[in-house]
Amino acid sequence: MKLVTFDRDGAARLGAVAGDLIVDLCALATAAGEACPATMLALIEAGPEALDTVKRLMAAHDGAWPADTTVRLADTRLLAPIQRLPKGVIGVGLNYSEHVEESSRTMDTDRDMPSHPVIFFKPPTAVIGPEDSIVHNQAQTSQLDWESELGVVIGRRCRDVAPGDALDQVFGYTCVNDISARDLRHGGQWCFAKGQDTFAPMGPWIVTADEIEDPHALRIGLRVNGVTKQDGNTRQMIFRVPALIAHLSSGITLEPGDVIATGSPAGVGISYVPPQFLKPGDVVEVDIEKIGVLKNTVVAG
Repeated sequence: MKLVTFDRDGAARLGAVAGDLIVDLCALATAAGEACPATMLALIEAGPEALDTVKRLMAAHDGAWPADTTVRLADTRLLAPIQRLPKGVIGVGLNYSEHVEESSRTMDTDRDMPSHPVIFFKPPTAVIGPEDSIVHNQAQTSQLDWESELGVVIGRRCRDVAPGDALDQVFGYTCVNDISARDLRHGGQWCFAKGQDTFAPMGPWIVTADEIEDPHALRIGLRVNGVTKQDGNTRQMIFRVPALIAHLSSGITLEPGDVIATGSPAGVGISYVPPQFLKPGDVVEVDIEKIGVLKNTVVAG
């Protein structure tokens, strides 16, 4: 199931994609005499029973939606799937082997494969939705770069998770663009360069975990103005999703709605000769198999 947060008459609403329609889940539940959490985060926090209720309501009314419960997807503005992430985005750096190599050439990072996941955070204020604008502050950076990433949405509060139990903690998956100002990396620190406002596009929706049989067998890529810049596969991850969840939860309590951005394949802008960076007017698309396309435009700011 594809779950969205969308704008309806100026209010953020929780919905599910049904073909070319979005079903307003609270409106559908009300029409059926039932209740539904009002936000994506509330739905995740409510646990598997709430998601089962949503699936049951969708199946019961498929093709016969009650009045005023649907809007056309093409006519709707989608928002970031989760409006306010509990921790922001938990980023993982250098998690694809070819990206490790290209980073060592262009960003002075270690040439050796990391022995442990490289973790950083993007604050909640960095998150924007599909079609929202990535702001290029040209007074701060001339090296605005892209990174297509698989986002893992945590479904339950957990700590000290064993790798074999890790995928049971996953609510679903989404697309993330880890926008990075390469020239703002100071003293080896990444958070300021990666955590600025609009630097974490996310969406267009969350695909529930039951729809993704193997998160490590997905084509992942990125286009700028229609030209392919990244073309990889999640099988190339150094630390796979279970290892990332186990590592993070060994010291950090993961909460419903936390999003882990699992790293980027090769082909970031700084790796090209000469380097290629984003500029106002550029259209950037993250494309992940079985999940969807996250599209954003760069604007001057």
